[in-house]
Amino acid sequence: MEERFFAQFIHCFFIAFGVILGGTLIGSVGAFATGDAPFTEMARLARKLGIWGIVAAIGGTFDAIENLQKGLIDGSSIDLLKQGLLILSAMGGAKMAMVIIGWLIQEDVT
Repeated sequence: MEERFFAQFIHCFFIAFGVILGGTLIGSVGAFATGDAPFTEMARLARKLGIWGIVAAIGGTFDAIENLQKGLIDGSSIDLLKQGLLILSAMGGAKMAMVIIGWLIQEDVT
């Protein structure tokens, strides 16, 4: 595997991580400003942003589907493996952000 793939692998992890963590923290500021409970809102936002962090990290759904199609139809199994690893990396980043949010608010987010 080439070096570019590993850079993309790390980027996917941290993009998903940042979308969840940043969206949750900034959303809780909005909850505080409107008089709602910020920690409760953080848990709700983290659950809602989970899938969007993964989608943002892999670059949208069309690129992922195109790469999967290339792997299935063209018989390029390395493309399937790469796309699967990128999705797993994004899922890991999203889960790590949810764990940190859970530690911060002392509540189970998942």
